[in-house]
Amino acid sequence: MRYLGSSDGRPELLALRALKLGDLLVAVPALQGLRRAFPHHRLVVAVPGWLEPIVELVDGVDALLPTVGLDDPLPLPPGRVDVAVNLHGSGRESRLLVDALAARVTMAHRVPGIDGDPPADPRMPPWRDDVSERERWVRLVRAFGVAADADEVRLRSAPAPPGAEGLTVVHVGAAYGSRLWPVKRFAEVARHLAARGHGVVFTGDERERERALAVAGASGHSDAAVLAGRLSLGRFAGVIERARLVVSADTGAAHLASAYATPSVVLFGPAPPERWGPPPGPHAVLTAAELRRGDPFGEKPDPALLAVTVEDVLRAVDVLE
Repeated sequence: MRYLGSSDGRPELLALRALKLGDLLVAVPALQGLRRAFPHHRLVVAVPGWLEPIVELVDGVDALLPTVGLDDPLPLPPGRVDVAVNLHGSGRESRLLVDALAARVTMAHRVPGIDGDPPADPRMPPWRDDVSERERWVRLVRAFGVAADADEVRLRSAPAPPGAEGLTVVHVGAAYGSRLWPVKRFAEVARHLAARGHGVVFTGDERERERALAVAGASGHSDAAVLAGRLSLGRFAGVIERARLVVSADTGAAHLASAYATPSVVLFGPAPPERWGPPPGPHAVLTAAELRRGDPFGEKPDPALLAVTVEDVLRAVDVLE
């Protein structure tokens, strides 16, 4: 993937989404619509640089502008960008960053305190909480005449290590404690799946390797089955693409399973699946909405997640297979 440098002569379209893996993947349908609507533009995504291996898998993206958070202005002179799209959120911070680009066209939600009522650009839609994240960004670009499909989540094929075909991926990690299903339950699921003939591997990032080792050990697997901390992000995507099954909490691994139509069982805790759940396909969503505390950054597992049992997961696998 080419990092954005000097102009290559084409008009530029920049989409801001300075968040995590799952956040980028739910914006893919909107990016696909933008690519088709502006075929002669250079499509640039402003996302964290560590997501480069995944950006390379998004059809039609031409360049990456490494962007971590919203604290600093985007390093582009006013007027260079022809079309600016705020796929980050609806707050003042992201909006002001996008507005500072002084693009010919700015696609953004209405922001109280910035836009009038009605806004200067009547195409700006109001923010809605009652739509899925994929639909949210598709709805935004549609308001500006861009045709897009919220279920168009497919990525290009990713590289994978040898022996990656047909594995069952048990993804044990999550960014926050509120999404961490207990080690013992993951281990029980892995033990039962292995007894059914699944080739189970355990994934997570480097920080989650010890947790993955604990799950593997408790399920009777050797350390060789632990891929956590041993895969690049691109190869991790390749393992998910070729997997027989993915079992994960609501994480980037689950969104990759959606992108490759890999059968998945996704355990939801603080986040509602109505907003962050997978598109139609071979996916099962497990949660207990009535118990949801809803703190995505909490240190302890959300009650909605803890209500999901080992038996629930195994029954979901039975349905998928």
